[in-house]
Amino acid sequence: MDYERSSWRYMNYERGFQKEDLESFKIGVSFYTNYDTIEPFRIGKGGGSVYGGEIKPSKPEDERFWGAPGETKYTYTAKGELIETLIGPDGKAYLEIHHTDHGFPKYHEVPHQHSIIWDQSGFHFGKEQTTKCFLYGRDTNMATWVGTNSLEDNRFKTISDFKQCMRRGGEVQFEWNGMLYCCFGCISPAADAALKMVICQAGSVEVNTRTEKWCDTADEILEYMVGGDRLRDVITQVKVWERTI
Repeated sequence: MDYERSSWRYMNYERGFQKEDLESFKIGVSFYTNYDTIEPFRIGKGGGSVYGGEIKPSKPEDERFWGAPGETKYTYTAKGELIETLIGPDGKAYLEIHHTDHGFPKYHEVPHQHSIIWDQSGFHFGKEQTTKCFLYGRDTNMATWVGTNSLEDNRFKTISDFKQCMRRGGEVQFEWNGMLYCCFGCISPAADAALKMVICQAGSVEVNTRTEKWCDTADEILEYMVGGDRLRDVITQVKVWERTI
């Protein structure tokens, strides 16, 4: 009898554990059927709740998204390019100024701007802007330098890590077999065109044009051939020189 009771309790525990484990893949009211990882909507390994809790910085450059109202955070990428992050009245970043073309001068001016939009999943970048917009109470005396990510910090640990970066409008420049590439999660091929994703070789406008591939999803980006390799097969091995998310 004690054995039967014990077995019953164990089976109920197992059912509960399996249900709880499956909930790890749940975003809102949908389930993920792609099990690349159970860390969606996190920034690195130190992310917050997938149900919309506060995302916490886990890499040095992530610190730039939080600060004192009116503060400007200054960050240098691993390639030595400046990023200015402006903090709004709620203590969260609302605008970034990138002093780089990310290897894609065809569609990026230097400098160019991005709005930062916050929602329950965290934040994502809006379409780049080429004209200056209102800067909330910017005080040049309130400046903080933020640490630079190491190449290991920048590395994509999983395919889902890369997908989330693209879905949230990230800008990435990486190297594979001595060749530089760049990809973007939120960009338009024309002023009145819908937002898309794009990947190409980094370099001149001519190089960008000759090698670019416009995509609707991160999965399409991952099918791009980097030399003789499909990006999906090597994304966790490439050397990531910069990633804005």
